[in-house]
Amino acid sequence: MAGPARLPSGHVPTLPPGPARSTNQEPHRHRQMAESFGADPGRYDRTRPRYPEALVGRIVAASPGLDVLDVGCGTGIAARQFQAAGCRVLGVDVDARMAQWARRSGIEAEAAAFEAWDPAGRTFDAVIAGQTWHWVDPVEGVSKAARVLRPGGQLAVFWNAGQPPPEVAEAFSAVYRRVLPDASVFHRAMPGLDGYSTLFTRAADGIRRSGAFGDPEQWRFDREQSYTRDEWLDQVPTFGGHSRFPPATLARLLAGLGAAVDAVGGAFPMRYTTVVIIATRRRR
Repeated sequence: MAGPARLPSGHVPTLPPGPARSTNQEPHRHRQMAESFGADPGRYDRTRPRYPEALVGRIVAASPGLDVLDVGCGTGIAARQFQAAGCRVLGVDVDARMAQWARRSGIEAEAAAFEAWDPAGRTFDAVIAGQTWHWVDPVEGVSKAARVLRPGGQLAVFWNAGQPPPEVAEAFSAVYRRVLPDASVFHRAMPGLDGYSTLFTRAADGIRRSGAFGDPEQWRFDREQSYTRDEWLDQVPTFGGHSRFPPATLARLLAGLGAAVDAVGGAFPMRYTTVVIIATRRRR
């Protein structure tokens, strides 16, 4: 498992300034999508990729203590990894079904939208968000994080960006275009790292605008994971919006994707790049 990417000088780069343009298409304006992932929390927990252990260790090492708040904790995937690293973790998720599953897996979790969540005087050494910060208002969320972080605490938000081999990515996209011809948002099935760049920029810009944090840094971790046909088809229904497809549409989509994997031998490698945007709470 690779560590964080570095510049030739060996320094971790900070992100260049350049605010992301605000539009009604921003994910946090479509909260109903964020609440769709709990349709099958068991599948979500079973199939979604984990995060690099090196990422967890480095965030823990950078934090002044071990009290962690996991925003958009879902079923507790990241929370359990931080718990295993010795942290005391509290999760918050907008979907009560996901929070309930997290509690079943041993994570203390509360159901609320982070922007409206009542911390009841609790403070933390790190606020993390794995694969969820784009569902949080980039200004209100950072302000809330600053209020619950102790001085010197870390705000660390991160995403797994997956990219299969080019021929597999194109085959997947062709299936989506055929099955969902009027839903262009899905036509680029696996956008890879480029598809996440706006999220990184928006997160960093929100942190800068708050004035409560030092300059955000970007860390990068690379790894590869192989999927069989059945493993991939098990994960697909957990993707954003997929639980809202009519059953017949989802069945056609899965059949097409399965045929695409069969065509390359029944399995394929997925390259995951996990990008972290991290910043330190200023000391008053």
